[in-house]
Amino acid sequence: MGLTLCREERTFFADANPYGFILFDRNIDNPTQVRRLIQDLRSSVGCQDAPILIDQEGGRVARLKPPHWWPPPAAGRFELYVRNSTERAREAIFINSQIIAHELSEIGISVDCMPVLDLSVDAGHKVIGDRAYSAEPNRVGEFGRAACLGLLSRGVLPVIKHIPGHGRAPCDSHVSLPVVQAGWE
Repeated sequence: MGLTLCREERTFFADANPYGFILFDRNIDNPTQVRRLIQDLRSSVGCQDAPILIDQEGGRVARLKPPHWWPPPAAGRFELYVRNSTERAREAIFINSQIIAHELSEIGISVDCMPVLDLSVDAGHKVIGDRAYSAEPNRVGEFGRAACLGLLSRGVLPVIKHIPGHGRAPCDSHVSLPVVQAGWE
């Protein structure tokens, strides 16, 4: 599937009847095109509220890009606010997530695969890096909650990732199977 659905894809989706769909870079061009694609996907399964998911975390993981959409910052950028106030960082994350949710809901996307609740770990693979809010577990939880509440306040469901965690993984799980040698603490 690319920017539009062909007849064979419509037939496949009608037969398979998936619960929802996820959009990737190859499915995104401009707001009008995305709205049309989402309408076609939902029509193909006969469900006008079928969940439409996307990865719109911010930073390097953003499927919606300029010039049509605002480029949200990576989660790791919010650590800079902590020097002044954890509350300010939490508020900034909440507002950032509201803006993301507004843009998603405007084009019919109902689920965002964020926040990343992994820890920022120096020895971990760079696949997480600035996608993590912090190296501090309590702060990651607090900031992740703010992100979830921001999305929910604008009607977009969050998907928390990565469970059980990717921060300490020595490799990219998209390429190979990571084995983490850390204890529970």
